[in-house]
Amino acid sequence: MFPIRDHNPSGRIPFVTYALIAFNVGIYLSTLPIAQNDAALGQLYYNYALVPRLFMEGDGYSGLITSMFLHGGLLHLAGNMLFLWIFGDNVEGEMGHVGFLGFYLLCGVIAGLAQVASGPASAVPMVGASGAIAGVMGGYLLLFPKARVDILLFFIVFFRVIPIPSWIMLMLWFALQFIGGVGADPTAGGVAYWAHAGGFVAGLLLTVPLWLRRGGPAFWQATDGHPPHPQASYPPPLPSSIPKVRRK
Repeated sequence: MFPIRDHNPSGRIPFVTYALIAFNVGIYLSTLPIAQNDAALGQLYYNYALVPRLFMEGDGYSGLITSMFLHGGLLHLAGNMLFLWIFGDNVEGEMGHVGFLGFYLLCGVIAGLAQVASGPASAVPMVGASGAIAGVMGGYLLLFPKARVDILLFFIVFFRVIPIPSWIMLMLWFALQFIGGVGADPTAGGVAYWAHAGGFVAGLLLTVPLWLRRGGPAFWQATDGHPPHPQASYPPPLPSSIPKVRRK
């Protein structure tokens, strides 16, 4: 199950969301010349990634910020930017440009601290914007729980695009991060589950004051849990090109 778009593009141009996407892509492209040089790449991560052991030793504090703009590969970058593009514009529309930027960075910092707390002795560098983007997803859940999100549902050779309320997709995603974190060894590398879960919870809680200023439950009643602007209209998805096998 993979989200590909929502039905509620922002009513205003999300300059910060676009700038963050451009900045992340630009930094990734700038690191490609050293991607095949293990020593240079290791030094880059030592200087700019978030390494829990270094952090606990009083070094590498700047990694809480700089690690958000590094990615471990093209798919890592593409997946993060897709989620930011889907969920960032509407949250930015409610928070304003400056407020959204501060919110994004703070969620990323809290996500990094959550990962450090899960494995303070780990020497595995953490990179990626997913902790900050998880915070955006948490804010989206509180503000727009009924917004429609198109997901690509696939199982082996079967696939279909279906719209579902955002709360289903986001709560399922959070549950998977939490379960993954419980069963993961933070010193072994892999997915930073606790950064995802921590960023998500941070984003939800940090959005509560805005939600209350908008009226709390009254905001949901006024908008029916959707962003306060018209929904987009998309053509129906193309049918699967995989031929059907009929039983004899």
